Amino acid sequence: MKNWKHHLLALGIAGLFSLTNASATNPLIMDQFTADPTARVFDGRIYVYPSHDIAASAHKGRANWFAMEDYHVFSSENLTDWTDHGMIIDQTNVPWLTRQGYDMWAPDCVFKNGKYYFYFPVSGQIGVATSDKPAGPFTTQAKPVTGVRGIDPGLIIDKDGSTYMFTAQGRISVTKLKDNMVEADGAPKVVANLPTQGLIEGPFPFERNGIYYLTYPHAANVTERLEYATATNVMGPYTVAGVIMDESPDGCWTDHQSVVQFKGQWYLFYHERDLSPNFDKNRSIRAEYLYFNDDGTIKKVLPTYRGIGIVDAKSRIQIDRYSAISDTNNVAVSYLDASNTFAGWKISLNAKSTWVKFDKVDFGKTALKALMTRAVSSTGGTVEVHLDKADGPVVAKVEIGTGADWKIVNSKVTSSPTGVHDLVVTQNSDSKVDLDWLSFE
Repeated sequence: MKNWKHHLLALGIAGLFSLTNASATNPLIMDQFTADPTARVFDGRIYVYPSHDIAASAHKGRANWFAMEDYHVFSSENLTDWTDHGMIIDQTNVPWLTRQGYDMWAPDCVFKNGKYYFYFPVSGQIGVATSDKPAGPFTTQAKPVTGVRGIDPGLIIDKDGSTYMFTAQGRISVTKLKDNMVEADGAPKVVANLPTQGLIEGPFPFERNGIYYLTYPHAANVTERLEYATATNVMGPYTVAGVIMDESPDGCWTDHQSVVQFKGQWYLFYHERDLSPNFDKNRSIRAEYLYFNDDGTIKKVLPTYRGIGIVDAKSRIQIDRYSAISDTNNVAVSYLDASNTFAGWKISLNAKSTWVKFDKVDFGKTALKALMTRAVSSTGGTVEVHLDKADGPVVAKVEIGTGADWKIVNSKVTSSPTGVHDLVVTQNSDSKVDLDWLSFE
């Protein structure tokens, strides 16, 4: 059924079906590779326009390199439940494209003149597609944007309604667009004062409190980190202001970012190699909370598994996407199935008194009575679920029987909270216990 839906979407029937990928944790999308996320807010809903990594082969791009042939769009109203609206553009339905280079890099989308303009780089030019809705269907225009070349378009609509496009091609440039959104209004201007050593790409601009921020990945050493510069005018001059996020702790060579405010909170969207640990050209999008200092500088963001979003206690709480653990020697995260990373992860509590914390769980207004836990322990074990902290009130005790196979253990809830709380699962036995997810009912 899913392949049939994608076939219809490939024919241009975007938005006819919604394919839900529920995840309030990192990575946000668990059924395909996604990268280079541009997050935008339209009509009170957040939309993410990423690039789409696929496995390269002799017939699809360049082996052992990036390969992207199409674009999907995802959206959410709560940062927890994400809908895949399907494929909106692919390299076979771009009228002016004469080659299939599998090089559809980082896109962007903005709203102006009553239409949504989706910009995408391919073959060194910037394509544009338009739609009446943020999720499509999109109609690819007959020509690319004139007067602009490069990759990774990042757009900003200034306070006077003027539109500016930032692109990368060795250096980052900014170009004012005509009101028709498909032609340059003057020549591109190279943004001065940015780093000139090491790869710099992926510009994403935004404005806050009169300060213009230009964010970009920069490979100061080997792998990229996220940096930013600020100005009082969209065209600059810009001054390098600092680092948003350090290089990937997992060794992902690239990064790519967008920054967005949604319902009063700022967020950073970026990517990692979560679902492809041995090949960093297949990436997965993530999101984190982002905060500013009083002077407008950005507080450095630390990457997490937990990410953003409030999780319903009645859903599957992926405890391995933790917000904190007791220690790194006796608590470990690994794939459920190393041959199928899309199946997700498990967390192992290997010693007594170790714990894992998962924050922002919504128990609602009605008391819940039971807890289901997917777990396994070769020697059997006991864990307790506490509220808010490791020595907080006990919500349930889970007795995990001996065995080599995963089982769902049903436990009585001894004290059901209401509202939003953190959960802490503690190991009460000396044996190793592996946990997949928890769910209340």
